[in-house]
Amino acid sequence: MSVSKNIEATQKLFEAFGAKDIPAIMTYLDPEIVIDFYGPDVIPYANHYEGTEEARRFFETVLSSVDINQFDAEDIFGAGDKVVVTGHLNLRALSTGRIIDSDFVHVITLRDERWLHFRDFMNSAVAAAAFAP
Repeated sequence: MSVSKNIEATQKLFEAFGAKDIPAIMTYLDPEIVIDFYGPDVIPYANHYEGTEEARRFFETVLSSVDINQFDAEDIFGAGDKVVVTGHLNLRALSTGRIIDSDFVHVITLRDERWLHFRDFMNSAVAAAAFAP
């Protein structure tokens, strides 16, 4: 396991996300991927997802729910099989037009340079307010 290769794989997945390229995103996911996006149900993609089909649904839901104004990874740290990314995002909720502006932390566990577990931490109150009817 190479920390630098894990960081590189994470950067490439982020690039694919920014390009809204679901097939490319999927190439960086382990078949046993688990995604935990924390927040209340009003956030369309807040949930627990297991496996590649659910992961595809997660990324499709995110990308069909928001416009990405800014998604900047500011710091990327790696140790062992973990990569931690801190950054800032600014998204527009498509259903309401309201802005989600928040710092974020992603904690990613990789296996063979593919994401095995992805956990997202951000200001979910801001996201909930943006999606609230």
